[in-house]
Amino acid sequence: MLNQIYQADVLVVGGGVGGTAAAIQAARRGAKTILVSEFAWLGGMLTSAGVSVPDGNELEAFQTGLWGEFLRELQQRQPEGLDHSWVSFFSFDPRIGAQIFADWVQELANLHWIAGEVPLEVLREGNSVTGVRFSNFTVQAKITLDGTELGDLLALAEIPYRWGWEWQEQWGEGSAPESPNHLTEKYPVQAPTGVVLMQDFGTDTAPEIPPAPNYDPSLFVGAWDNYGAEQFINYGRLPGSLLMMNWPICGNDYGADLGRLVDSKASRDEFIQESRWHSQNFAHFIQNQLGRRYGLATKVFPHSSSAFALHPYYRESRRLVGLKTITEQDILPMSGGQVAPLNIDTIAIANYPNDHHYPGFEFPLQPKSIRWGGRWTGTPFTIPYSSLIPTSTDGFLVCEKNISVSHIANGATRLQPVVIGIGQAAGMAAAMCIEFNCQPRDLPVKALQMALIQDKRSPAAIIPLFNSIPAEIQWLQWQTHYLHNPASYPLDGNFPASSSSPYYYDKTKTVLSRLSNSFTGVFHRQSQQDYRFSIITPKAYQQSTWQLVTLRSHIDLQLKACSHKQLLTVWGSLNHAGNWLLVEYMDI
Repeated sequence: MLNQIYQADVLVVGGGVGGTAAAIQAARRGAKTILVSEFAWLGGMLTSAGVSVPDGNELEAFQTGLWGEFLRELQQRQPEGLDHSWVSFFSFDPRIGAQIFADWVQELANLHWIAGEVPLEVLREGNSVTGVRFSNFTVQAKITLDGTELGDLLALAEIPYRWGWEWQEQWGEGSAPESPNHLTEKYPVQAPTGVVLMQDFGTDTAPEIPPAPNYDPSLFVGAWDNYGAEQFINYGRLPGSLLMMNWPICGNDYGADLGRLVDSKASRDEFIQESRWHSQNFAHFIQNQLGRRYGLATKVFPHSSSAFALHPYYRESRRLVGLKTITEQDILPMSGGQVAPLNIDTIAIANYPNDHHYPGFEFPLQPKSIRWGGRWTGTPFTIPYSSLIPTSTDGFLVCEKNISVSHIANGATRLQPVVIGIGQAAGMAAAMCIEFNCQPRDLPVKALQMALIQDKRSPAAIIPLFNSIPAEIQWLQWQTHYLHNPASYPLDGNFPASSSSPYYYDKTKTVLSRLSNSFTGVFHRQSQQDYRFSIITPKAYQQSTWQLVTLRSHIDLQLKACSHKQLLTVWGSLNHAGNWLLVEYMDI
C-alpha cells in the first residue's frame, strides 16, 4: 500500500549482523519491532556479505549471547561441523546462516521484517528522531536504530559522525599517524572486499571464469607466494567444497576512491560494481594459475551473480560522535596483564587483534595479541554503552560498525561476533527504554547490564573472563561481582577459581561435538603455548604430527601442565586446512 504509515516501539534500519541481532533481541524482550533491510538475506557480514568464516570471540568463554546461540544452531544444522578453514574456527555455508536468522525472525509475532528497502529520510521532532521514510511507506517509532552497513541514518538525520582518520594529537593513540600522508589520502577508510565463493570441483573440470573489464593480472601476482597454493585455497574453505575468497595480499580487497561509498547512491553503486569485477578478475586469475579444478560456486547467493556476495564486506563506515569514543587505549592490554581496562558501562565483549586493510601498504599497529590455548588470540576488551548514544540526539541508537570509535580502534571493533553483541545490547536497551519510558541516555546502565547477563534464552557475557562460561553455576556470580566491583577486575582475566573446581575436571559435564574422536599420542612442548602431538592411534593418522589447540579454559590449563613427551589421550577433531587438533577433552 502506497504511503502506508506503520507504528512501532522499535525500528531497526539495516539487516546486517548488528541490526538483525538488535531487532531479534528487542522483539524477544517484548517490544513491537519493525526491521527494514536492503537485502533478501539477514546477517550482513556473516551471510549476505559472504564472510562466513568469522573472526574473534572464538574462545568458549566468549561464545555467549546471540553469538553463542548462533554457533550452537550452526552446529545443529551443519552436519560437517564448523572447523574447515585455517583463518577461523567457524566455517559455514552462508545459506545456513541466513536461514537461521530468518527462522529466528519468523518465530517472533511482534517482529515485522520488510526486505528490499533503503531509508530515504529520517523524521525528527526537535532533537528527537521519530521515524524513517522509505520509498512507499513510513515507520514511526519511539526508538530508531541505525543498523546500516555504512551508517546511512547518521547522514540522513544529520547526526554528527566521523569518516576516516584521526591524527595522533586528538586522542594520543600510538598507532595513529601524526599528520596526513600518502596512505591516509589514498585510503580514507579501510578497504572493503567483494567476497566471491569459488568451488573445488575435484577431478571434474570447472566452467571457465571469464575476466571482467580492465583485467590486470599484475594486481594479483604473488598472492599466495608466502603460503603455497594449497594453503591459500584452504584459507576460507567451507563445507560442500566451497571456497570463500576474502584474501588481503594481492587479492580482492578493493579500495579505489572510497569516498564514493558516502557521496551518492550512484557513486556507491559504481564502486560496488567495480569491487565485484575485481573479485571476478581475482577468481579468473586463480583459475588461470591453479587450473580448472577451481571455478565459481553456483546457486549460493539469491541474485543472478550467485557466486558473488550481495554486497561488499565493509570494514568501516561512518562512525557516530557519541557520549564516549572507543580509542586504541581502550582495546590494548593493561600493563602486566592480558586484558584491556574494563569500561564501567560495558555491554559487549570482543577479543580480536587490531587488523587494518590497505592494499599495497603495511600499516603497523600496537600489538594486542596473547598466546592462549596453544595459539594466538586477541586481548579481550569491552564495548561501552555510551559509545552507542549520540551526544545530543534522542530516540536513536547505533548498533553496527557505526558506533563511536576511532578509526584506529575500529580495526578491532568491526568483527562479526562483537557486532552481533553490540546489536543484542542495543536491541535490549531499546526495548527497555520502552518499558522505562525513557531516552537511551537516561536508561539505568546497571539494569541493562543485568538484563543482558540474565537473559533467559541467550545470556551475554559483558565481563571478559577466560575461565567462566554461562553453563557454570558461578558464571552469573562473577559477572555480577565485577560489574559492581570493577576495580577488582583481574589483570589476567581469570576469576579466582580453585584447581579442584568441578568445571575443570568433571568429564560428565563435558559436551563433545558430534565430530569429536579419540586420539592417543605423544605431547611435544615447543614453548609454553606452542604444542605438537604425534598420533599413535587411530592407525589412519599414525606418525602424523598436529598442532594442539583448544578453545576451552580447563584444557588450556591442562596443556600448560603437560610434560614434554608425555603420553596423552585427547578427544577432539582434526582440521586438515590448519593442521591442528582442536582438543575438547583430555584424559591424563
